[in-house]
Amino acid sequence: MIFILTLLFLIFGLIIGSFLNVAILRINTARSFGGRSACMSCRHQLSWYELIPVFSFLGLGGRCLNCKAKISWQYPAIELITGFIFGALFLKFQEVFFLDTIIFSFTYAYYATAFSLLLVIAVYDLKHKIIPDALSLIFGIFAFVGLFVFRSYGFSLHIPSLIEFSSGFIIAAPFAFLWLVSKGAWMGLGDAKLAIGLGWLLGLSRVFSGVVISFWVGAILGLMLVLFSKKYGMKSEIPFAPYLVLGTSLAFLLELHLF
Repeated sequence: MIFILTLLFLIFGLIIGSFLNVAILRINTARSFGGRSACMSCRHQLSWYELIPVFSFLGLGGRCLNCKAKISWQYPAIELITGFIFGALFLKFQEVFFLDTIIFSFTYAYYATAFSLLLVIAVYDLKHKIIPDALSLIFGIFAFVGLFVFRSYGFSLHIPSLIEFSSGFIIAAPFAFLWLVSKGAWMGLGDAKLAIGLGWLLGLSRVFSGVVISFWVGAILGLMLVLFSKKYGMKSEIPFAPYLVLGTSLAFLLELHLF
């Protein structure tokens, strides 16, 4: 039963991941989020069988059916990541699912939306080396609302404590300090803005754990890129939001409390 339900939520995530790909590609462009999807090379409008998450990419051999141009690996990767996140969220809240479906639906929808936003932010930063202020603002507002709806142990309508309210600013302060003293060389101000929402979403213990993981992973992968990739050097700009989102996501899903 649990396996089947997890699989269903994973499939749901694959579908949402397909939409997230569209959002990532069209943010800050003249294109709207509506309309038919088309090949980025020849503008061939895609049929339904070319839009099946992951499977269409594999069936087409990673190429456009019309012009044979290569399709970016971003498409199946984002779909799979979203699918795994949605499946993992169900596993995290499975007890709530069996106790109260309504509360589960509300809780699941909230966190699925939050982590979908974070995934869009991470991939956009990876591609463009910038976090759009609009996305950070939307995520921050969304996380702030959650302060009044969730506690660390689950759903609970309440007035947030001072430490809960301050958590976003506390975790953002070191990022803002690094940005200030380095004049943007070590850390972007966008990371500090994103950290505010992360602090509100996760709470201090989990977000501190996530940030520690982020720096560990970022340091290891950054060193590997410098050593083994000709595209990167010691002065190369490496976006940090993907590491930050990865670390905090793991801290939330695995309930990590390193401090």
